[in-house]
Order: sequence, then C-alpha cells, then structure tokens
Amino acid sequence: MQKRNPGAGLLVLIASSLVSMVLGSIHAFSVFLAPLETQFSALRSVISLTYSLALVALTLAVLFAPRIYHRCSAARFMLMACIMAAIGAVVAGTANSLMLVWLGYSLIFGVANGLGYGFGLQISAQANPGREGLAMGVVTAAYALGAVLSPPLFDAATRVHGFQGAMFYLALALLGAGVISAVLMKRANARFQSHDHKTSGTFPSLRNQLLLWIGYFGGVLCGLMVIGQAAGIAISLQPQTATWLAPMIIAACNLLGSLIVGRLVDTLPLGRLLAGLAITSTAALIGLVTYGAGGAMIICFGLIGFAYGGTIAAYPAVIAKLYGMADGPRIYGRIFTAWGTAGLLGPWFAGYLFNLSGNYNIALLTAAVFGAISVIAATLLLRER
Repeated sequence: MQKRNPGAGLLVLIASSLVSMVLGSIHAFSVFLAPLETQFSALRSVISLTYSLALVALTLAVLFAPRIYHRCSAARFMLMACIMAAIGAVVAGTANSLMLVWLGYSLIFGVANGLGYGFGLQISAQANPGREGLAMGVVTAAYALGAVLSPPLFDAATRVHGFQGAMFYLALALLGAGVISAVLMKRANARFQSHDHKTSGTFPSLRNQLLLWIGYFGGVLCGLMVIGQAAGIAISLQPQTATWLAPMIIAACNLLGSLIVGRLVDTLPLGRLLAGLAITSTAALIGLVTYGAGGAMIICFGLIGFAYGGTIAAYPAVIAKLYGMADGPRIYGRIFTAWGTAGLLGPWFAGYLFNLSGNYNIALLTAAVFGAISVIAATLLLRER
C-alpha cells in the first residue's frame, strides 16, 4: 500500500486494532450460555453451537475474503464490515428463536467478524514492512483486549436488559469503531495491495501445509474448548466464582500472549516457538484437572489464555516470515480453516462431554491430547525447515 506520510503505518495499525478490539468480544460468548439456556430452554451443547457456528462463518470469511480486499479502499471496507456486524448483532438481539440467533450472531456477525479481523491483520502487516510479526501481534492483542473488556460489560448489560440489550450495545460499539477506523484509514490513504502474479516459489509443500494445519488446529483447539465454556468450567471447579472472571482472565493473558509472541516471532526460532506454546497449553489443561479446584485455577486459565493468544498471533506471522507477504494471505486463509474447524468442534464437544459426564474433566483432558498433537506437528515442521 502507498503511504502519503511517515505515520500512515501507525494510523492503519490503530484503525485495524480498534475494529479488532470490538470484534474480539465474540470470545466472551460463554457469558451468554446460562441466559440463553433459560431463554430458549435448550441444552448447553446446543447453545454452544451459536459460538461454534460463528467461528465457522468467521473462518470462511478469512479464507475467501482476500480475493476482495483490494476491491475498495480500506476505509470503506472496514466501515462496511462493521455495519454488517452491527446488523447481525441486532438480528440476534431481537430474535424470538434460536434459529434467528444463529442467523444474526453466528452467520451475519460471524462473517463480518472474519472480514474485519482478517483484513485488519493483513493490511497492518503490509503497512509495516519488516515488522509484520509485531503488527499482526498488536492486531491480535487488540482482538484479545475486546475479550478482556467485554465479559463484565456483557454480564452487566444482560442482568439489566437481557441478551437483547447486550446485543444492542454491541451494535453501537461496532458502528462507532467502524466510523473512527474509516476516518483513520482514509487519512492514511490505505488500500490493500493484491498480488495477482503467480506465487513466489516459496509456497509451502503439501506436507508442510498439513503440518501447519494440524499444529494450528491442535493449538487453538486447546484454547477454544476452554474459552467457549470458560464460565461453566470455573463454576464447576469453584462454584462461587463470578461468571465473568474466567473469560476475563483468559482474555487478559490472551492479550499478553499476542503482544509478546508477536514480537518473539521476529527474533526466535519459529518451530520451537510454536511447539513451546502447545506444550504450555497441554500442561495447563492437565493442571486445571489436577489442581483447578484448589488455588491453581486462575494460573491455569492464565497460561491457557497466554498460549492461545500466542498461537493465533504466531501462525500468521510465521507464515508471512516463511513465505512472504505476496503469498501469505492465501496460505494463511487455508491454514486458518484449522481454526474454524476447531471453533466448530471445540466448544460444542466440550459442552457435549459436560452433558455426558456432569463435569469438564474429560473435555479438558481431551483438549490436552490435541495439544500434544500440536507439539508433534510443530516439531516435525521445525525439522523440515
């Protein structure tokens, strides 16, 4: 992208991060589990599908949207994504059936979420050449910050105005973020630069694409199985825990992980970094089962959040570093389907295992197994590189 002033890269980063922060509220969905169970008289596994389907829609948007990133200015793209997301929130809030909640929140809001987040991630990297890892880490951290701030806000809004009120407040925040972001993008004269030429020759082999996919899938599944059920897991371990505490702890550490690991991608061996994040998740999940009912619950939640934030910041930056910005968006779109698959299966499967056993121990141990698989995939990728 062409920059008219030396601060254009910073303006793009701020604009992308602001939208990313509001969109990151999607990871506070566990706050709505109990209210929606009551409102629609549905099982937790069914309510969890709302979050899972939203992540699938988000993933499809990230996969296919790079083809349209260059169709209009960055300002218009961001504003349209935020308006679409706000419409989805309003539809969900006014829904009188779970199917309409899925239409508004899972489909419309989910697609718009993927458009805004994916675009912000890639254009921030383009606007800050040589610091792609840091730029992507900041946008990812902003996404996590939204998940930090939104649980207590959503909880308060739901207690006073119900799910409908929380969705209306979310719509207002989206519209505000969209307008501010559009102004900043326009001032930076930002426009996504597409690469219509053939690949640069560094496109990963099928084996490496598979290893990246499996590593990413296992790494994010660890986090999403916990994030999607965070409030329920905390209450099952320590019944007096506030519903917003676990989502907020996870999201806060998610933010730290995104910032710190985004910077480390520019300096550390990439394969070892990916493997280390998966090892952290696996150990924390086992610790949550073993010591979660005692004083270690918050520490384990924090480690899981940190590793998840680091993982979602590391993989796009690793892809950009290994294969370049020309091919990076397309490669990342493919690998990001692992996140969507984990998003579809993880929260729902955790809810299903809870209904089956009456607690979350089996779900947490299952997530730990996938964490170990991620370690193996990252190690093999390191050897290949």
